[in-house]
Amino acid sequence: MKLLAGDVGGTKTCLALVEEKHIVRREVYPSAQFPDLSSIISRFLGGRAQGITRACFGVAGPVYDDVCQATNLPWRIAARVLEHDLGVERVHLVNDFHALSIGITELPSSDLATLHAAPSEPRGPWVVLGAGTGLGEAILVKGPQGYEVLSSEGGHTDFGPRNDLEIELLRFLLSRHRRVSYERIVSGPGLVALYEFMRAREPAAVSTKLEAELAASSEGAAACISNHALAGDDALCVKALDLFVSIYGAEAGNLALKVIAPGGVYVAGGIAPKILPKLLDGTFEKAFLTKGRLSPILERTPVRVVTNPDTGLLGAAAIARRMA
Repeated sequence: MKLLAGDVGGTKTCLALVEEKHIVRREVYPSAQFPDLSSIISRFLGGRAQGITRACFGVAGPVYDDVCQATNLPWRIAARVLEHDLGVERVHLVNDFHALSIGITELPSSDLATLHAAPSEPRGPWVVLGAGTGLGEAILVKGPQGYEVLSSEGGHTDFGPRNDLEIELLRFLLSRHRRVSYERIVSGPGLVALYEFMRAREPAAVSTKLEAELAASSEGAAACISNHALAGDDALCVKALDLFVSIYGAEAGNLALKVIAPGGVYVAGGIAPKILPKLLDGTFEKAFLTKGRLSPILERTPVRVVTNPDTGLLGAAAIARRMA
């Protein structure tokens, strides 16, 4: 059986042809340069369905009745329209973190890095969150028919500052936005906003060389900031990434309290593998565990980072295989 799998994000769209659980061809496209998903798929397939019988796409946005209005793109994606346009018998849409969550069940342990070690209860719920263009979250439970995903838009919940610095950050962001969610901070654009916050607090520490680099960076400002933070050669970048990782850990802890997750917390998304050394330095773990009287619950909850960039594709392919 030949399957088409897709991981559709606000920044990039990854498509893959999958046969017998193996990715045989994979391409990445800049999402914003295309008017819709059909255009990307047509480019990938060369206008031909190539014997594909099933397709599944994980899309960054809420999905209702196989229709999704993408959160960070002006795209309305409908599975029945894609079936007609592509000549594929069956197309299914899920939230991107639904596909990612299923993909985690397909991974070997070598594709996971441990942030907080604790015994995992295989039958217990898992929670997944990950920063990229936005902040995705999901819940995974094991039922009689296998793993089931409870979709979530928890990344859009209200940001809750924990100290004076974060209260100051909230005020800074409220001067720009009517409302501040965790996604405004724990995301690629959020890391840039954190750097700008630090720059406003400490103007004397601003590097004109870095400012020029940020303006000219082909990788994007968030990648530039994280690279300098990891290298330790710019104080404001270091502080921005430190605050980013701390708030990331705090929100992971929030999610693990809302859904008691003895199966573990999985940190995914495009950013985590790129800043893995910082995630492993204890900043994330400390923020995750610091929950007052409820800290013992989190001490018993394992936390792992998903390092395989194709996890969403693997999950979409697994869903396509199971389609009747």
